[in-house]
Amino acid sequence: MTRKELIKRIKETAYLEGDFVLRSGRRSKYYLDKYLFETCPDILRALGEEFTGHITDDVTLIAGAELGGVALAAATAMESGKNWVIIRNSKKGYGTGKMVEGVLKKGDVVLLVEDIATTGGQVLEAAKIITEAGATVKKIVCVIDRKQGAGENITQAGYKFEAILTKNDLGIKDKD
Repeated sequence: MTRKELIKRIKETAYLEGDFVLRSGRRSKYYLDKYLFETCPDILRALGEEFTGHITDDVTLIAGAELGGVALAAATAMESGKNWVIIRNSKKGYGTGKMVEGVLKKGDVVLLVEDIATTGGQVLEAAKIITEAGATVKKIVCVIDRKQGAGENITQAGYKFEAILTKNDLGIKDKD
């Protein structure tokens, strides 16, 4: 799928207008429903290819935060052949009670994939868990940057940040 086709597919599939409250607590006149595009095999496959293009030779592992990052990390792992892990939002109260599902080893170099970045709060929490485990976050890459501070916050926290697309690529004007 070309970049132009990817933009068209994501916008026609996941762009909603209305009055929405985002995870960051901010209100928005538009919403990009990640589950609408992440559940379309053609879009998910194309995103796996896009994320794989951000993998450098030293990257040993792909990570995605639950829930939105899980399908993206899996698609990237399938495209790249690299193992992947899920970073939980909170410990489950049963079983192993781990914050990381899969094998994250000290010394791993991780590509952390994210769905939609507004302020970067959730992905920064995931990056902290990875770092505390003794691994290195090589880069954080999101599908869509809403251009509302995520890039600045992630960079300020010491991580490299890139976006496959921005709201501008999707033709979204500031309506907030």
